[in-house]
Amino acid sequence: MTMTPFQNASTWINAENAQDPNSEIYQSKTYPKELLYSNRMYEKLMDFEPNASEEVQIASKAQHICRWKITRESYPMDRVGYLKWREDLKKFHAKTTAEILEKAGYSEEFIARVSFLIEKKLLKKDTETQLLEDVICLVFLEYYLEPFVQKHDAEKLKNIILKTWNKMSEKGHQEALKINFSATNFQLIKDALGL
Repeated sequence: MTMTPFQNASTWINAENAQDPNSEIYQSKTYPKELLYSNRMYEKLMDFEPNASEEVQIASKAQHICRWKITRESYPMDRVGYLKWREDLKKFHAKTTAEILEKAGYSEEFIARVSFLIEKKLLKKDTETQLLEDVICLVFLEYYLEPFVQKHDAEKLKNIILKTWNKMSEKGHQEALKINFSATNFQLIKDALGL
């Protein structure tokens, strides 16, 4: 059976992310960290926007592709270093994905669009960039807020939640409030948003 370009690209993205030396335990199973993140992104996207374009679907899967290869520690541990790291990561994720998409036989136009989305260009102005950002924020709130709660004080957490919230659309906000948060975290979100 011939694989479609999408199936090939997905298989190769998964194969890259499966090499992550960092692991995460979820529901008593151990996963390569970025493979789990990629799966969560794709599942959340299809749940939130089942008619998402193929470009957004691939961008969701490849959002953190091979992220472990550029470590935060390799940049100055200040705000400027953090922003530079984030910027370089976006370009790295886009380039890594573009190489896979080329191999899968996608057009230059398609590849350019996926890179545009992974680099999160024109946030709030481009509907698909905004859709991807909503999904990133929803995945963060559902799966990754808890580890932050254990590491930071309430003020810092409120700031993180507010920044996340401000990146989202109204539809994203409505979806976020359906997440099954712990009572403590839901209270924290309400406090941060002044609800």
